[in-house]
Formats: sequence, C-alpha cells, structure tokens
Amino acid sequence: MDPQSNMASRQVISPTLVGRNDELAELLSAVTRAPAVAVIEGESGIGKTRLVTELAARPELAGHRILIGGCGRIREPFPLGPILDALRGMAAYLVPENLSPLTGVLRPLMPELAPLLPAAPEPLDDRAGERHRVFRALAEVLGSLGRVVLVAEDMHWADEQTVDFIGYLLADPPPELSVVITFRGEDVGLDVRTLTTRLPGSVARAHVILKPLNVEQTSVMMASILAADRISEEFAEYLCERTSGLPLVIQELLALLRDRGTLIRRGGGWARKTIDELNVPAGLRDLVLERVSRLSPGARAVAEAAAVLQVAVPVSVLVATGRVGREEALEGLDEVLQSGLFAERSGMMGFRHILAAQAVYESIPLPRRQSLHGRAATAVEALRPLPLGQVAHHLRHAGLVDAWVDAAEKAADQAFELGDDTEAAHLLGEVLEHANLGDERRTLLAVKLGWAATQLLHAPNVIDLLSDVLAQEPPGELRGQLRFLLGLLYERQGVEPERQRQIMAEAVEDLIGHRPDLAAWAMTGLGVPMVPGVPLAEHVTWLDRALESVSSIEDPVHTVFLLGKVAMVLTSIGDSRWAGLTDRILEMTGGSPRRRREVNAYYSLGQAACVAGWHELAERLLTAALAAADGCDSTRETEYVCRTDLALVAFCRGSWDELDEEIVFLVERLSDRPHNSIVVETVAACLALARGDAGARGALRDVIRRTTSSGAFDLLPFPVSAVIRLATAQGEPEAAIATTAETFAVWEAKELWPLAVRAMPALVEALVAAGRQAEAGELVERYELALHGLDAPLAPAALRHARGFLAEGTAAADHFLLAADVYGHLQCGYEAAQAEEEAAKRLFGLGDTRARQTLEAAMAAYEDMGARWDLDRVARIARRQGLSLPARHRGGTRGYGHSLSPRELEVARLAATGLTNKEIARELFLSAKTVDKHLGAALRKLGLHSRAALANHLPDEAVGSV
Repeated sequence: MDPQSNMASRQVISPTLVGRNDELAELLSAVTRAPAVAVIEGESGIGKTRLVTELAARPELAGHRILIGGCGRIREPFPLGPILDALRGMAAYLVPENLSPLTGVLRPLMPELAPLLPAAPEPLDDRAGERHRVFRALAEVLGSLGRVVLVAEDMHWADEQTVDFIGYLLADPPPELSVVITFRGEDVGLDVRTLTTRLPGSVARAHVILKPLNVEQTSVMMASILAADRISEEFAEYLCERTSGLPLVIQELLALLRDRGTLIRRGGGWARKTIDELNVPAGLRDLVLERVSRLSPGARAVAEAAAVLQVAVPVSVLVATGRVGREEALEGLDEVLQSGLFAERSGMMGFRHILAAQAVYESIPLPRRQSLHGRAATAVEALRPLPLGQVAHHLRHAGLVDAWVDAAEKAADQAFELGDDTEAAHLLGEVLEHANLGDERRTLLAVKLGWAATQLLHAPNVIDLLSDVLAQEPPGELRGQLRFLLGLLYERQGVEPERQRQIMAEAVEDLIGHRPDLAAWAMTGLGVPMVPGVPLAEHVTWLDRALESVSSIEDPVHTVFLLGKVAMVLTSIGDSRWAGLTDRILEMTGGSPRRRREVNAYYSLGQAACVAGWHELAERLLTAALAAADGCDSTRETEYVCRTDLALVAFCRGSWDELDEEIVFLVERLSDRPHNSIVVETVAACLALARGDAGARGALRDVIRRTTSSGAFDLLPFPVSAVIRLATAQGEPEAAIATTAETFAVWEAKELWPLAVRAMPALVEALVAAGRQAEAGELVERYELALHGLDAPLAPAALRHARGFLAEGTAAADHFLLAADVYGHLQCGYEAAQAEEEAAKRLFGLGDTRARQTLEAAMAAYEDMGARWDLDRVARIARRQGLSLPARHRGGTRGYGHSLSPRELEVARLAATGLTNKEIARELFLSAKTVDKHLGAALRKLGLHSRAALANHLPDEAVGSV
C-alpha cells in the first residue's frame, strides 16, 4: 500500500478537538463548581460523545471520578440502566462503613457491589415507596464517592425512571456531584428538557448546543485527520458543503476517499481529484455503505450482524450472529475495527455510531435480515443477566410471533417487578396492537397493561386497546378488572366523566365476589360528586356500600386509603360520620402515615377539611402527610400536593407572611402538572386580589374556568367569592351574579352546601347591591334550611354574615359582629376582618362608639395580612369619618425592623444546632434558597459574620412585636 494513502495508520478520528473550545470551556467551568449540571444538545453525528470524552480528560478534573452511562435504543426491562452501569466499576472506592442500611436496596440491582452493601431491607408493598428508596440509596452512594462527574448519554432514549431519578438528584444534589446529560434536540421529550429548568440556586449550570462546523473548522479537522500542514480551500469548501459540517460525516467521507484512493498530496498538503472524478453521495448512508462494500465478505458479515444487534455486545455474540464461520468472523472483526467503523468499549464491540449501524441495517434484504434477527435472539439468550428486551426485539423482527409474545410478556413482567412501568406498558402495548392472540391470552395481557399504565405519572393512551379487548366480553373477574382500570385511566385523563361513572358501576358488579378491594375502591370513586345531574343520595349509597365492603379487605393500608376517600366526601357534604372515620384512620396509622396510600388518605381528607372550614384539623393532617412524603414518592409530587394544600390552609387562616414566596416556588414546580397546580393557582389568584394586583381579575376568571372544567367544585368557593366581591366593589354586581349563577346551581344540585356557604355571603351582598333584596333573602333562607343538621362549621358565621347585608341598623351591625366572632374562632382571619369592616360601616351610621374600635380591628387584620386592596378601602372609610390613620407598610407582608421575624428566628435556631441549609430546608419544608435568605437576614440583624456564632448571640426574645 502507498504509505501516503495509509494516512497515519488509517486514522479516521481527528486526534484534536476542533471547533468546540468555547463549549468545552463552558462545560468545564460548570462541572468544576459542584454541585452542577451541564447539558450537551445536538443532532446525531455532531460530536456530543467526543466532547464528553475531551471533558473527562481535562486536567482540571483529575481526582474526580468520571462515571459514564448511556441510554440504549433497544430498551431493557431494567430501569435506571445508565445510572447502574455508570456505578458498576466503583467497588474499589466504596467504604461500607460510610453507607447507611438504606443502600442495601441496591443489592438486587447491582450484584457487583453487593458484598460492600448492607443487608437488603424488608421490601415494601408500595411500588412508589420502593422506587423512592432506590433513588435515595443511589443518591447516597453517589454522594459517598466524593468528587464525581456523572454522565448520562443519549437521554432521548432514557426510560422514565432514569429521567425521574436525575430530576430527583438535581433537586437536592450531593455537594461534590456534577451531572452531564447529552441528547438529540430533535428527538428528546419535554420531560428531559425540563430537568434543568427548576434547579436550586446553589447548582451551577451550563447548556451547550453544538452547531455544525464551518469551512475553516472543517479544514482544520481534515488537516488533523490527514496529518497535513494544510488543506486546499476548494477541497475544504467542497467537503463542508457535502457533509453539512457534521464531524461524523466529515470523518466518514475522508475514510471513503482514502479507501477509494481519490486523495492526492500537493506539496505539504492534501487535495482531492477533480469534482468529476469524485461523485461522492451527500448522505452518510451512502458513504457508510460504500465503505462496507469495500470490506471482505467476512468483514461485511460481521458488519451486518452488528447492524442487526444495534447495541455493543461481547465478541461471542457478534460471532454467533454472523453468517460466517468463527475464524472468518474474527478476521472480519479485525478488519472492521481497523477500518474505523467499529469501536471497542469495555470489551464490547459495535458500530462507532448508531447512524452507521442504521445505514447498514436498512441495506440488508428482508429475508436475510429476519434470519440475522433469529440468530441474534439465540445468541443474546446466552448472556447473563438475560437481556429480555433484546430477545423480544429480535424475535419480533425475525417474524417469530409466538416466541416474541412469550419473550415480551416475560420482559414486561420483569419490568413491572422492577418498577419500570413505562417499559412494561410499551412492551405489552406493542403485543396487543400487533400480535394475533387468543381471547384469554389477550385479556390477561390487557389487564397487565392496564395496571402498568395506571402506575405512570404520564399514562400512555391505552384506552382504545383496553376497550377493544373489553368489547370481546371476557370472563367476569377479568372483565371487572379491565373496567376498573379503564375507569381509573378515564379519571387520570380527566375525560368523559359520564363514561367513567358508567364503567366503574359495571366494574363493581363484576368484582364484588372476586376482588372486594377493587370493588370498594370503585365504589368510593362513584361516591365522589363529580358528574352533573347525579343526585347526592346516589353518591351516598355508593359510599355506604364501600364502607360495608371495607370490613372484608385484609390489607390495612388499602383500608386506610379507602376510608380517607370516603371521609373526604362525607366532609364535603356535611355528613358527621367523617369524624369517626378520621379517628379510625388516625388510630390505624398512629397519627403518622408511612405508606403512599396512607399519605394519600391524609392529604385527601386534609384538603376536604380545609375547604369545609376545619382548618386546625386540616393543618394537622397535611403536616403529617408532608412529613412522610419524602419517603414515599421519588417525583416529589406528593410533597408538592401537601404543600399546595397547606398553602390553602394558610390562606384560609390569614397566615400570609410567607405565602407569596411559597406560591412562587410551587407554581414553578407544578407548571407541567395542571391537575395538581390548580390548588396553588387558586390561592395565588385570590391572594392577588387581596394584594391589589392589577391582573387579579383575569387570574380569577382563568382559575374558575379551569376548575369548573376539571370538576373540582370544592375549590370554587374561593375564586367565586373573590370575583363577586371585586365586581360588587367596582359597581358591577349584576355581572358577578350572572357569571357565577351556574356554579351556585351546580353546588345546590349536588347538595354541597357546607362548601358553597363560604361564597354565599358575597352573592348576597351582590344581590342586595343590585336591588334584588327579595332574591337575597330567599337565598339565605334556602341555605339555612339546607344546612340544618349538617356538620358544616362555616355555616353559623356565613349565615350571620349574609343576614348582615339583609338587615339594617343595629341588627345588621350585630349580625356582622357575631359573624366576625365565629369566624375568629374558626381561624378565618380574612373573613373575620371583612365582617368587622361591614359592622364598622353600620356602627358609624348609627353613631355607635364601637365603630372606631371595630374599624381599627379590621384595619389591623388587613395590615397584618398585607391585604392592600382591603386596607385601602378601609382607609377611605376612616378618612370619611375624620379618623387619623397610623403609618403603614406598603411593601407586602409586614416587616420586623431590626428584630428577627418568627421565620428568621426559627431558621437561626436550627442553624445554631449545626444543621446545614439543606437540612433546615427539609425540616421546615422550605427551599434551600429561602433558608439562605432568612439566615442571611438573621446574621445581618444580629451583626454576625458566621453561623457558628449564632448559639451565643440568639436573644431569648428575638421576635419583633406585632
């Protein structure tokens, strides 16, 4: 061979990084400021992996452990694969004494590290809790390794748990951890893109989007590959145009030109022959196929085998898949490796780039391709652990349908057992959609698919598949499970409530003699008054049946879950049995929920108690649920649900000191979860009105629209009351009456009197302002009659409040004063202030000496809450009465001057005990950024420069006077 055409030992990879120095510097700056996250985004062939390789080799990262894992195109029913692969080689660096017992949950997932891990803890019967334990254990192991750079490549192929884990990790990363993720921008999902949108302020970050090389950079890369001093400008322009500046395509094209012998040396550089002689196709596919065609038959056979296998595999699997003998295959493998098409990674062989593998795969005729898939299935079956996902993939593409169905079901079972519900649903959905199955087998697989889909945060749309199976009228119990699962999926998607109700009722009759647990669950769903036109008595009948069925359920956790759902509805309709059920739940759980379904019972009942007016109980239940949330949900969704409901409690009680900050935090975290965000957005809209924000009207209308469409009628009293008060204050009571009439009609039709009574005083005020006094009186009488005998704590205060608008003179003032007193006992600070304001107006009209004191009480309450809209209104009343007004704070919630606020004192005291900001944040359910702000303020007020000095300088009484 001509030594000139040999070109540096057939090198096809540029020995130097070209055109990426700025990007490398940006990445390096981030990952050396741990905790950090860096994103590398770009199309296939743009050089993402090369950039990661260069980053890992930088001297600044000496002493760091570089852990690299990649997501594969063929998914295995083994969640968190990239993370586990990255950790497998870390046995030499783990110190068993530094690992908590929790890390024992990783033993089944990482047998290589098992000897260093504690004994596996007892398994939970809660899938979400089990997954969360794995997440916590992985985070602990990563944190124990010191300075670590964790790289997750090709995240556009990531399984749901890998995405969730990285999100969990980045929410509170170990202090010495940096995370690097790579993905193709055109293929990646929103879940991966949003991983870095809501990071703690302490996390350094970088986002690099790789662009194609320009002509100058292409020339530099060519010179580097060809070991040349220079490249002709015409040649560089031609190559840049034909390759679109993609480094991979540049390398492949140069390799082809080398193989063809179409490169010539001119002086100290390289050029090409004339354009006419070099009719090179523009696409990478043609470049790769022409290179493969120049290989020997044995090498081509190995290339075809690798293309069918797609993923890197041991040499033995590659040889067994190929259609030539062992010796010829091994010789061919050497040839392909020398050509630069293949790469060796930790003893595994495969194409250097997936695009090259795909190009070769698509060129293989179908009969030969099917034969190779069959050989591949046999070859990979010898691997341990058995890659069931690969086996199923190859059997399917080999046309071996029966064997594929068996393998896919096994893979789905393994995925479900390991908590990879996304992959289980994918595998089963493919089988049901494409395989010709018998009725019984099809039904059993459909039930498995339904259970997998209901476990997912973002459930796939499998309703049509399950409905098709159900239409074949399978046997009773399986039919009941399918109906039940379809009902859950309808509920999750928030569509067709009438169909959901019908199918759940049918499921009960199928399940009642076989699965009492599922039957009772379906009954509780039918007891929730969501569908218009269904009388309350029918809902209560279902709840009664559910309570009767609970005694036959053996699982205490499931029992608590169902009791919580029933008690939630009973609270909303004023049925006093809710109190006994609540006591039973507290007794069964010892007042502290542990499992996810127990936590669900607590927060479901907690929100219902809050809306009904049992604010103290609501806070107790929700605080207990929040304390347990971290141990049962890796996505933090449960934590956010509890915090949104606690924000609602804080709004109801007038405890607004830090509510604005909490709302901002929660709105950001729940921006992609509209079903969960509606509560906090309701609070935000109502608070915006009280704060006097200009956009309050639009926010309230939007919340009412969304809440109505979702059927969450229990939340509507808050924004409806606010909208009516605003319109009435602006002289538009008729508009308020008209826009909320339908909502009041729904509440009355569903007999949700204990909830609707919260908004009733505002409607009475609007009716009176519109001159519709008689209608207002009829409304109050109707509510009083309906509420008689119901367990509705808000009713006495709200009815008094409403009657105040109907009465005159002293009677009106007395009604308002009594309402304010009852509101006060219920901890309804905002409503109490409103009633005092109305009483003061009547008392001034009567010349009553109590007027000033009553108005000042309302003013002080509004001031304390930061209710500027209300405060301005009361100030106008005071000025009309000739009263002098005290100076007041207009910047939001009140300040404490040089004294510590209650929250600053609380944070400072915890910091004085030695807790870190993250530990304090977990203790107080705040963000680390918020803790840092409060601690900084406390140190500044105390004149300290170090948290270590806090213990000796915290005053005994450090809270400013109110």
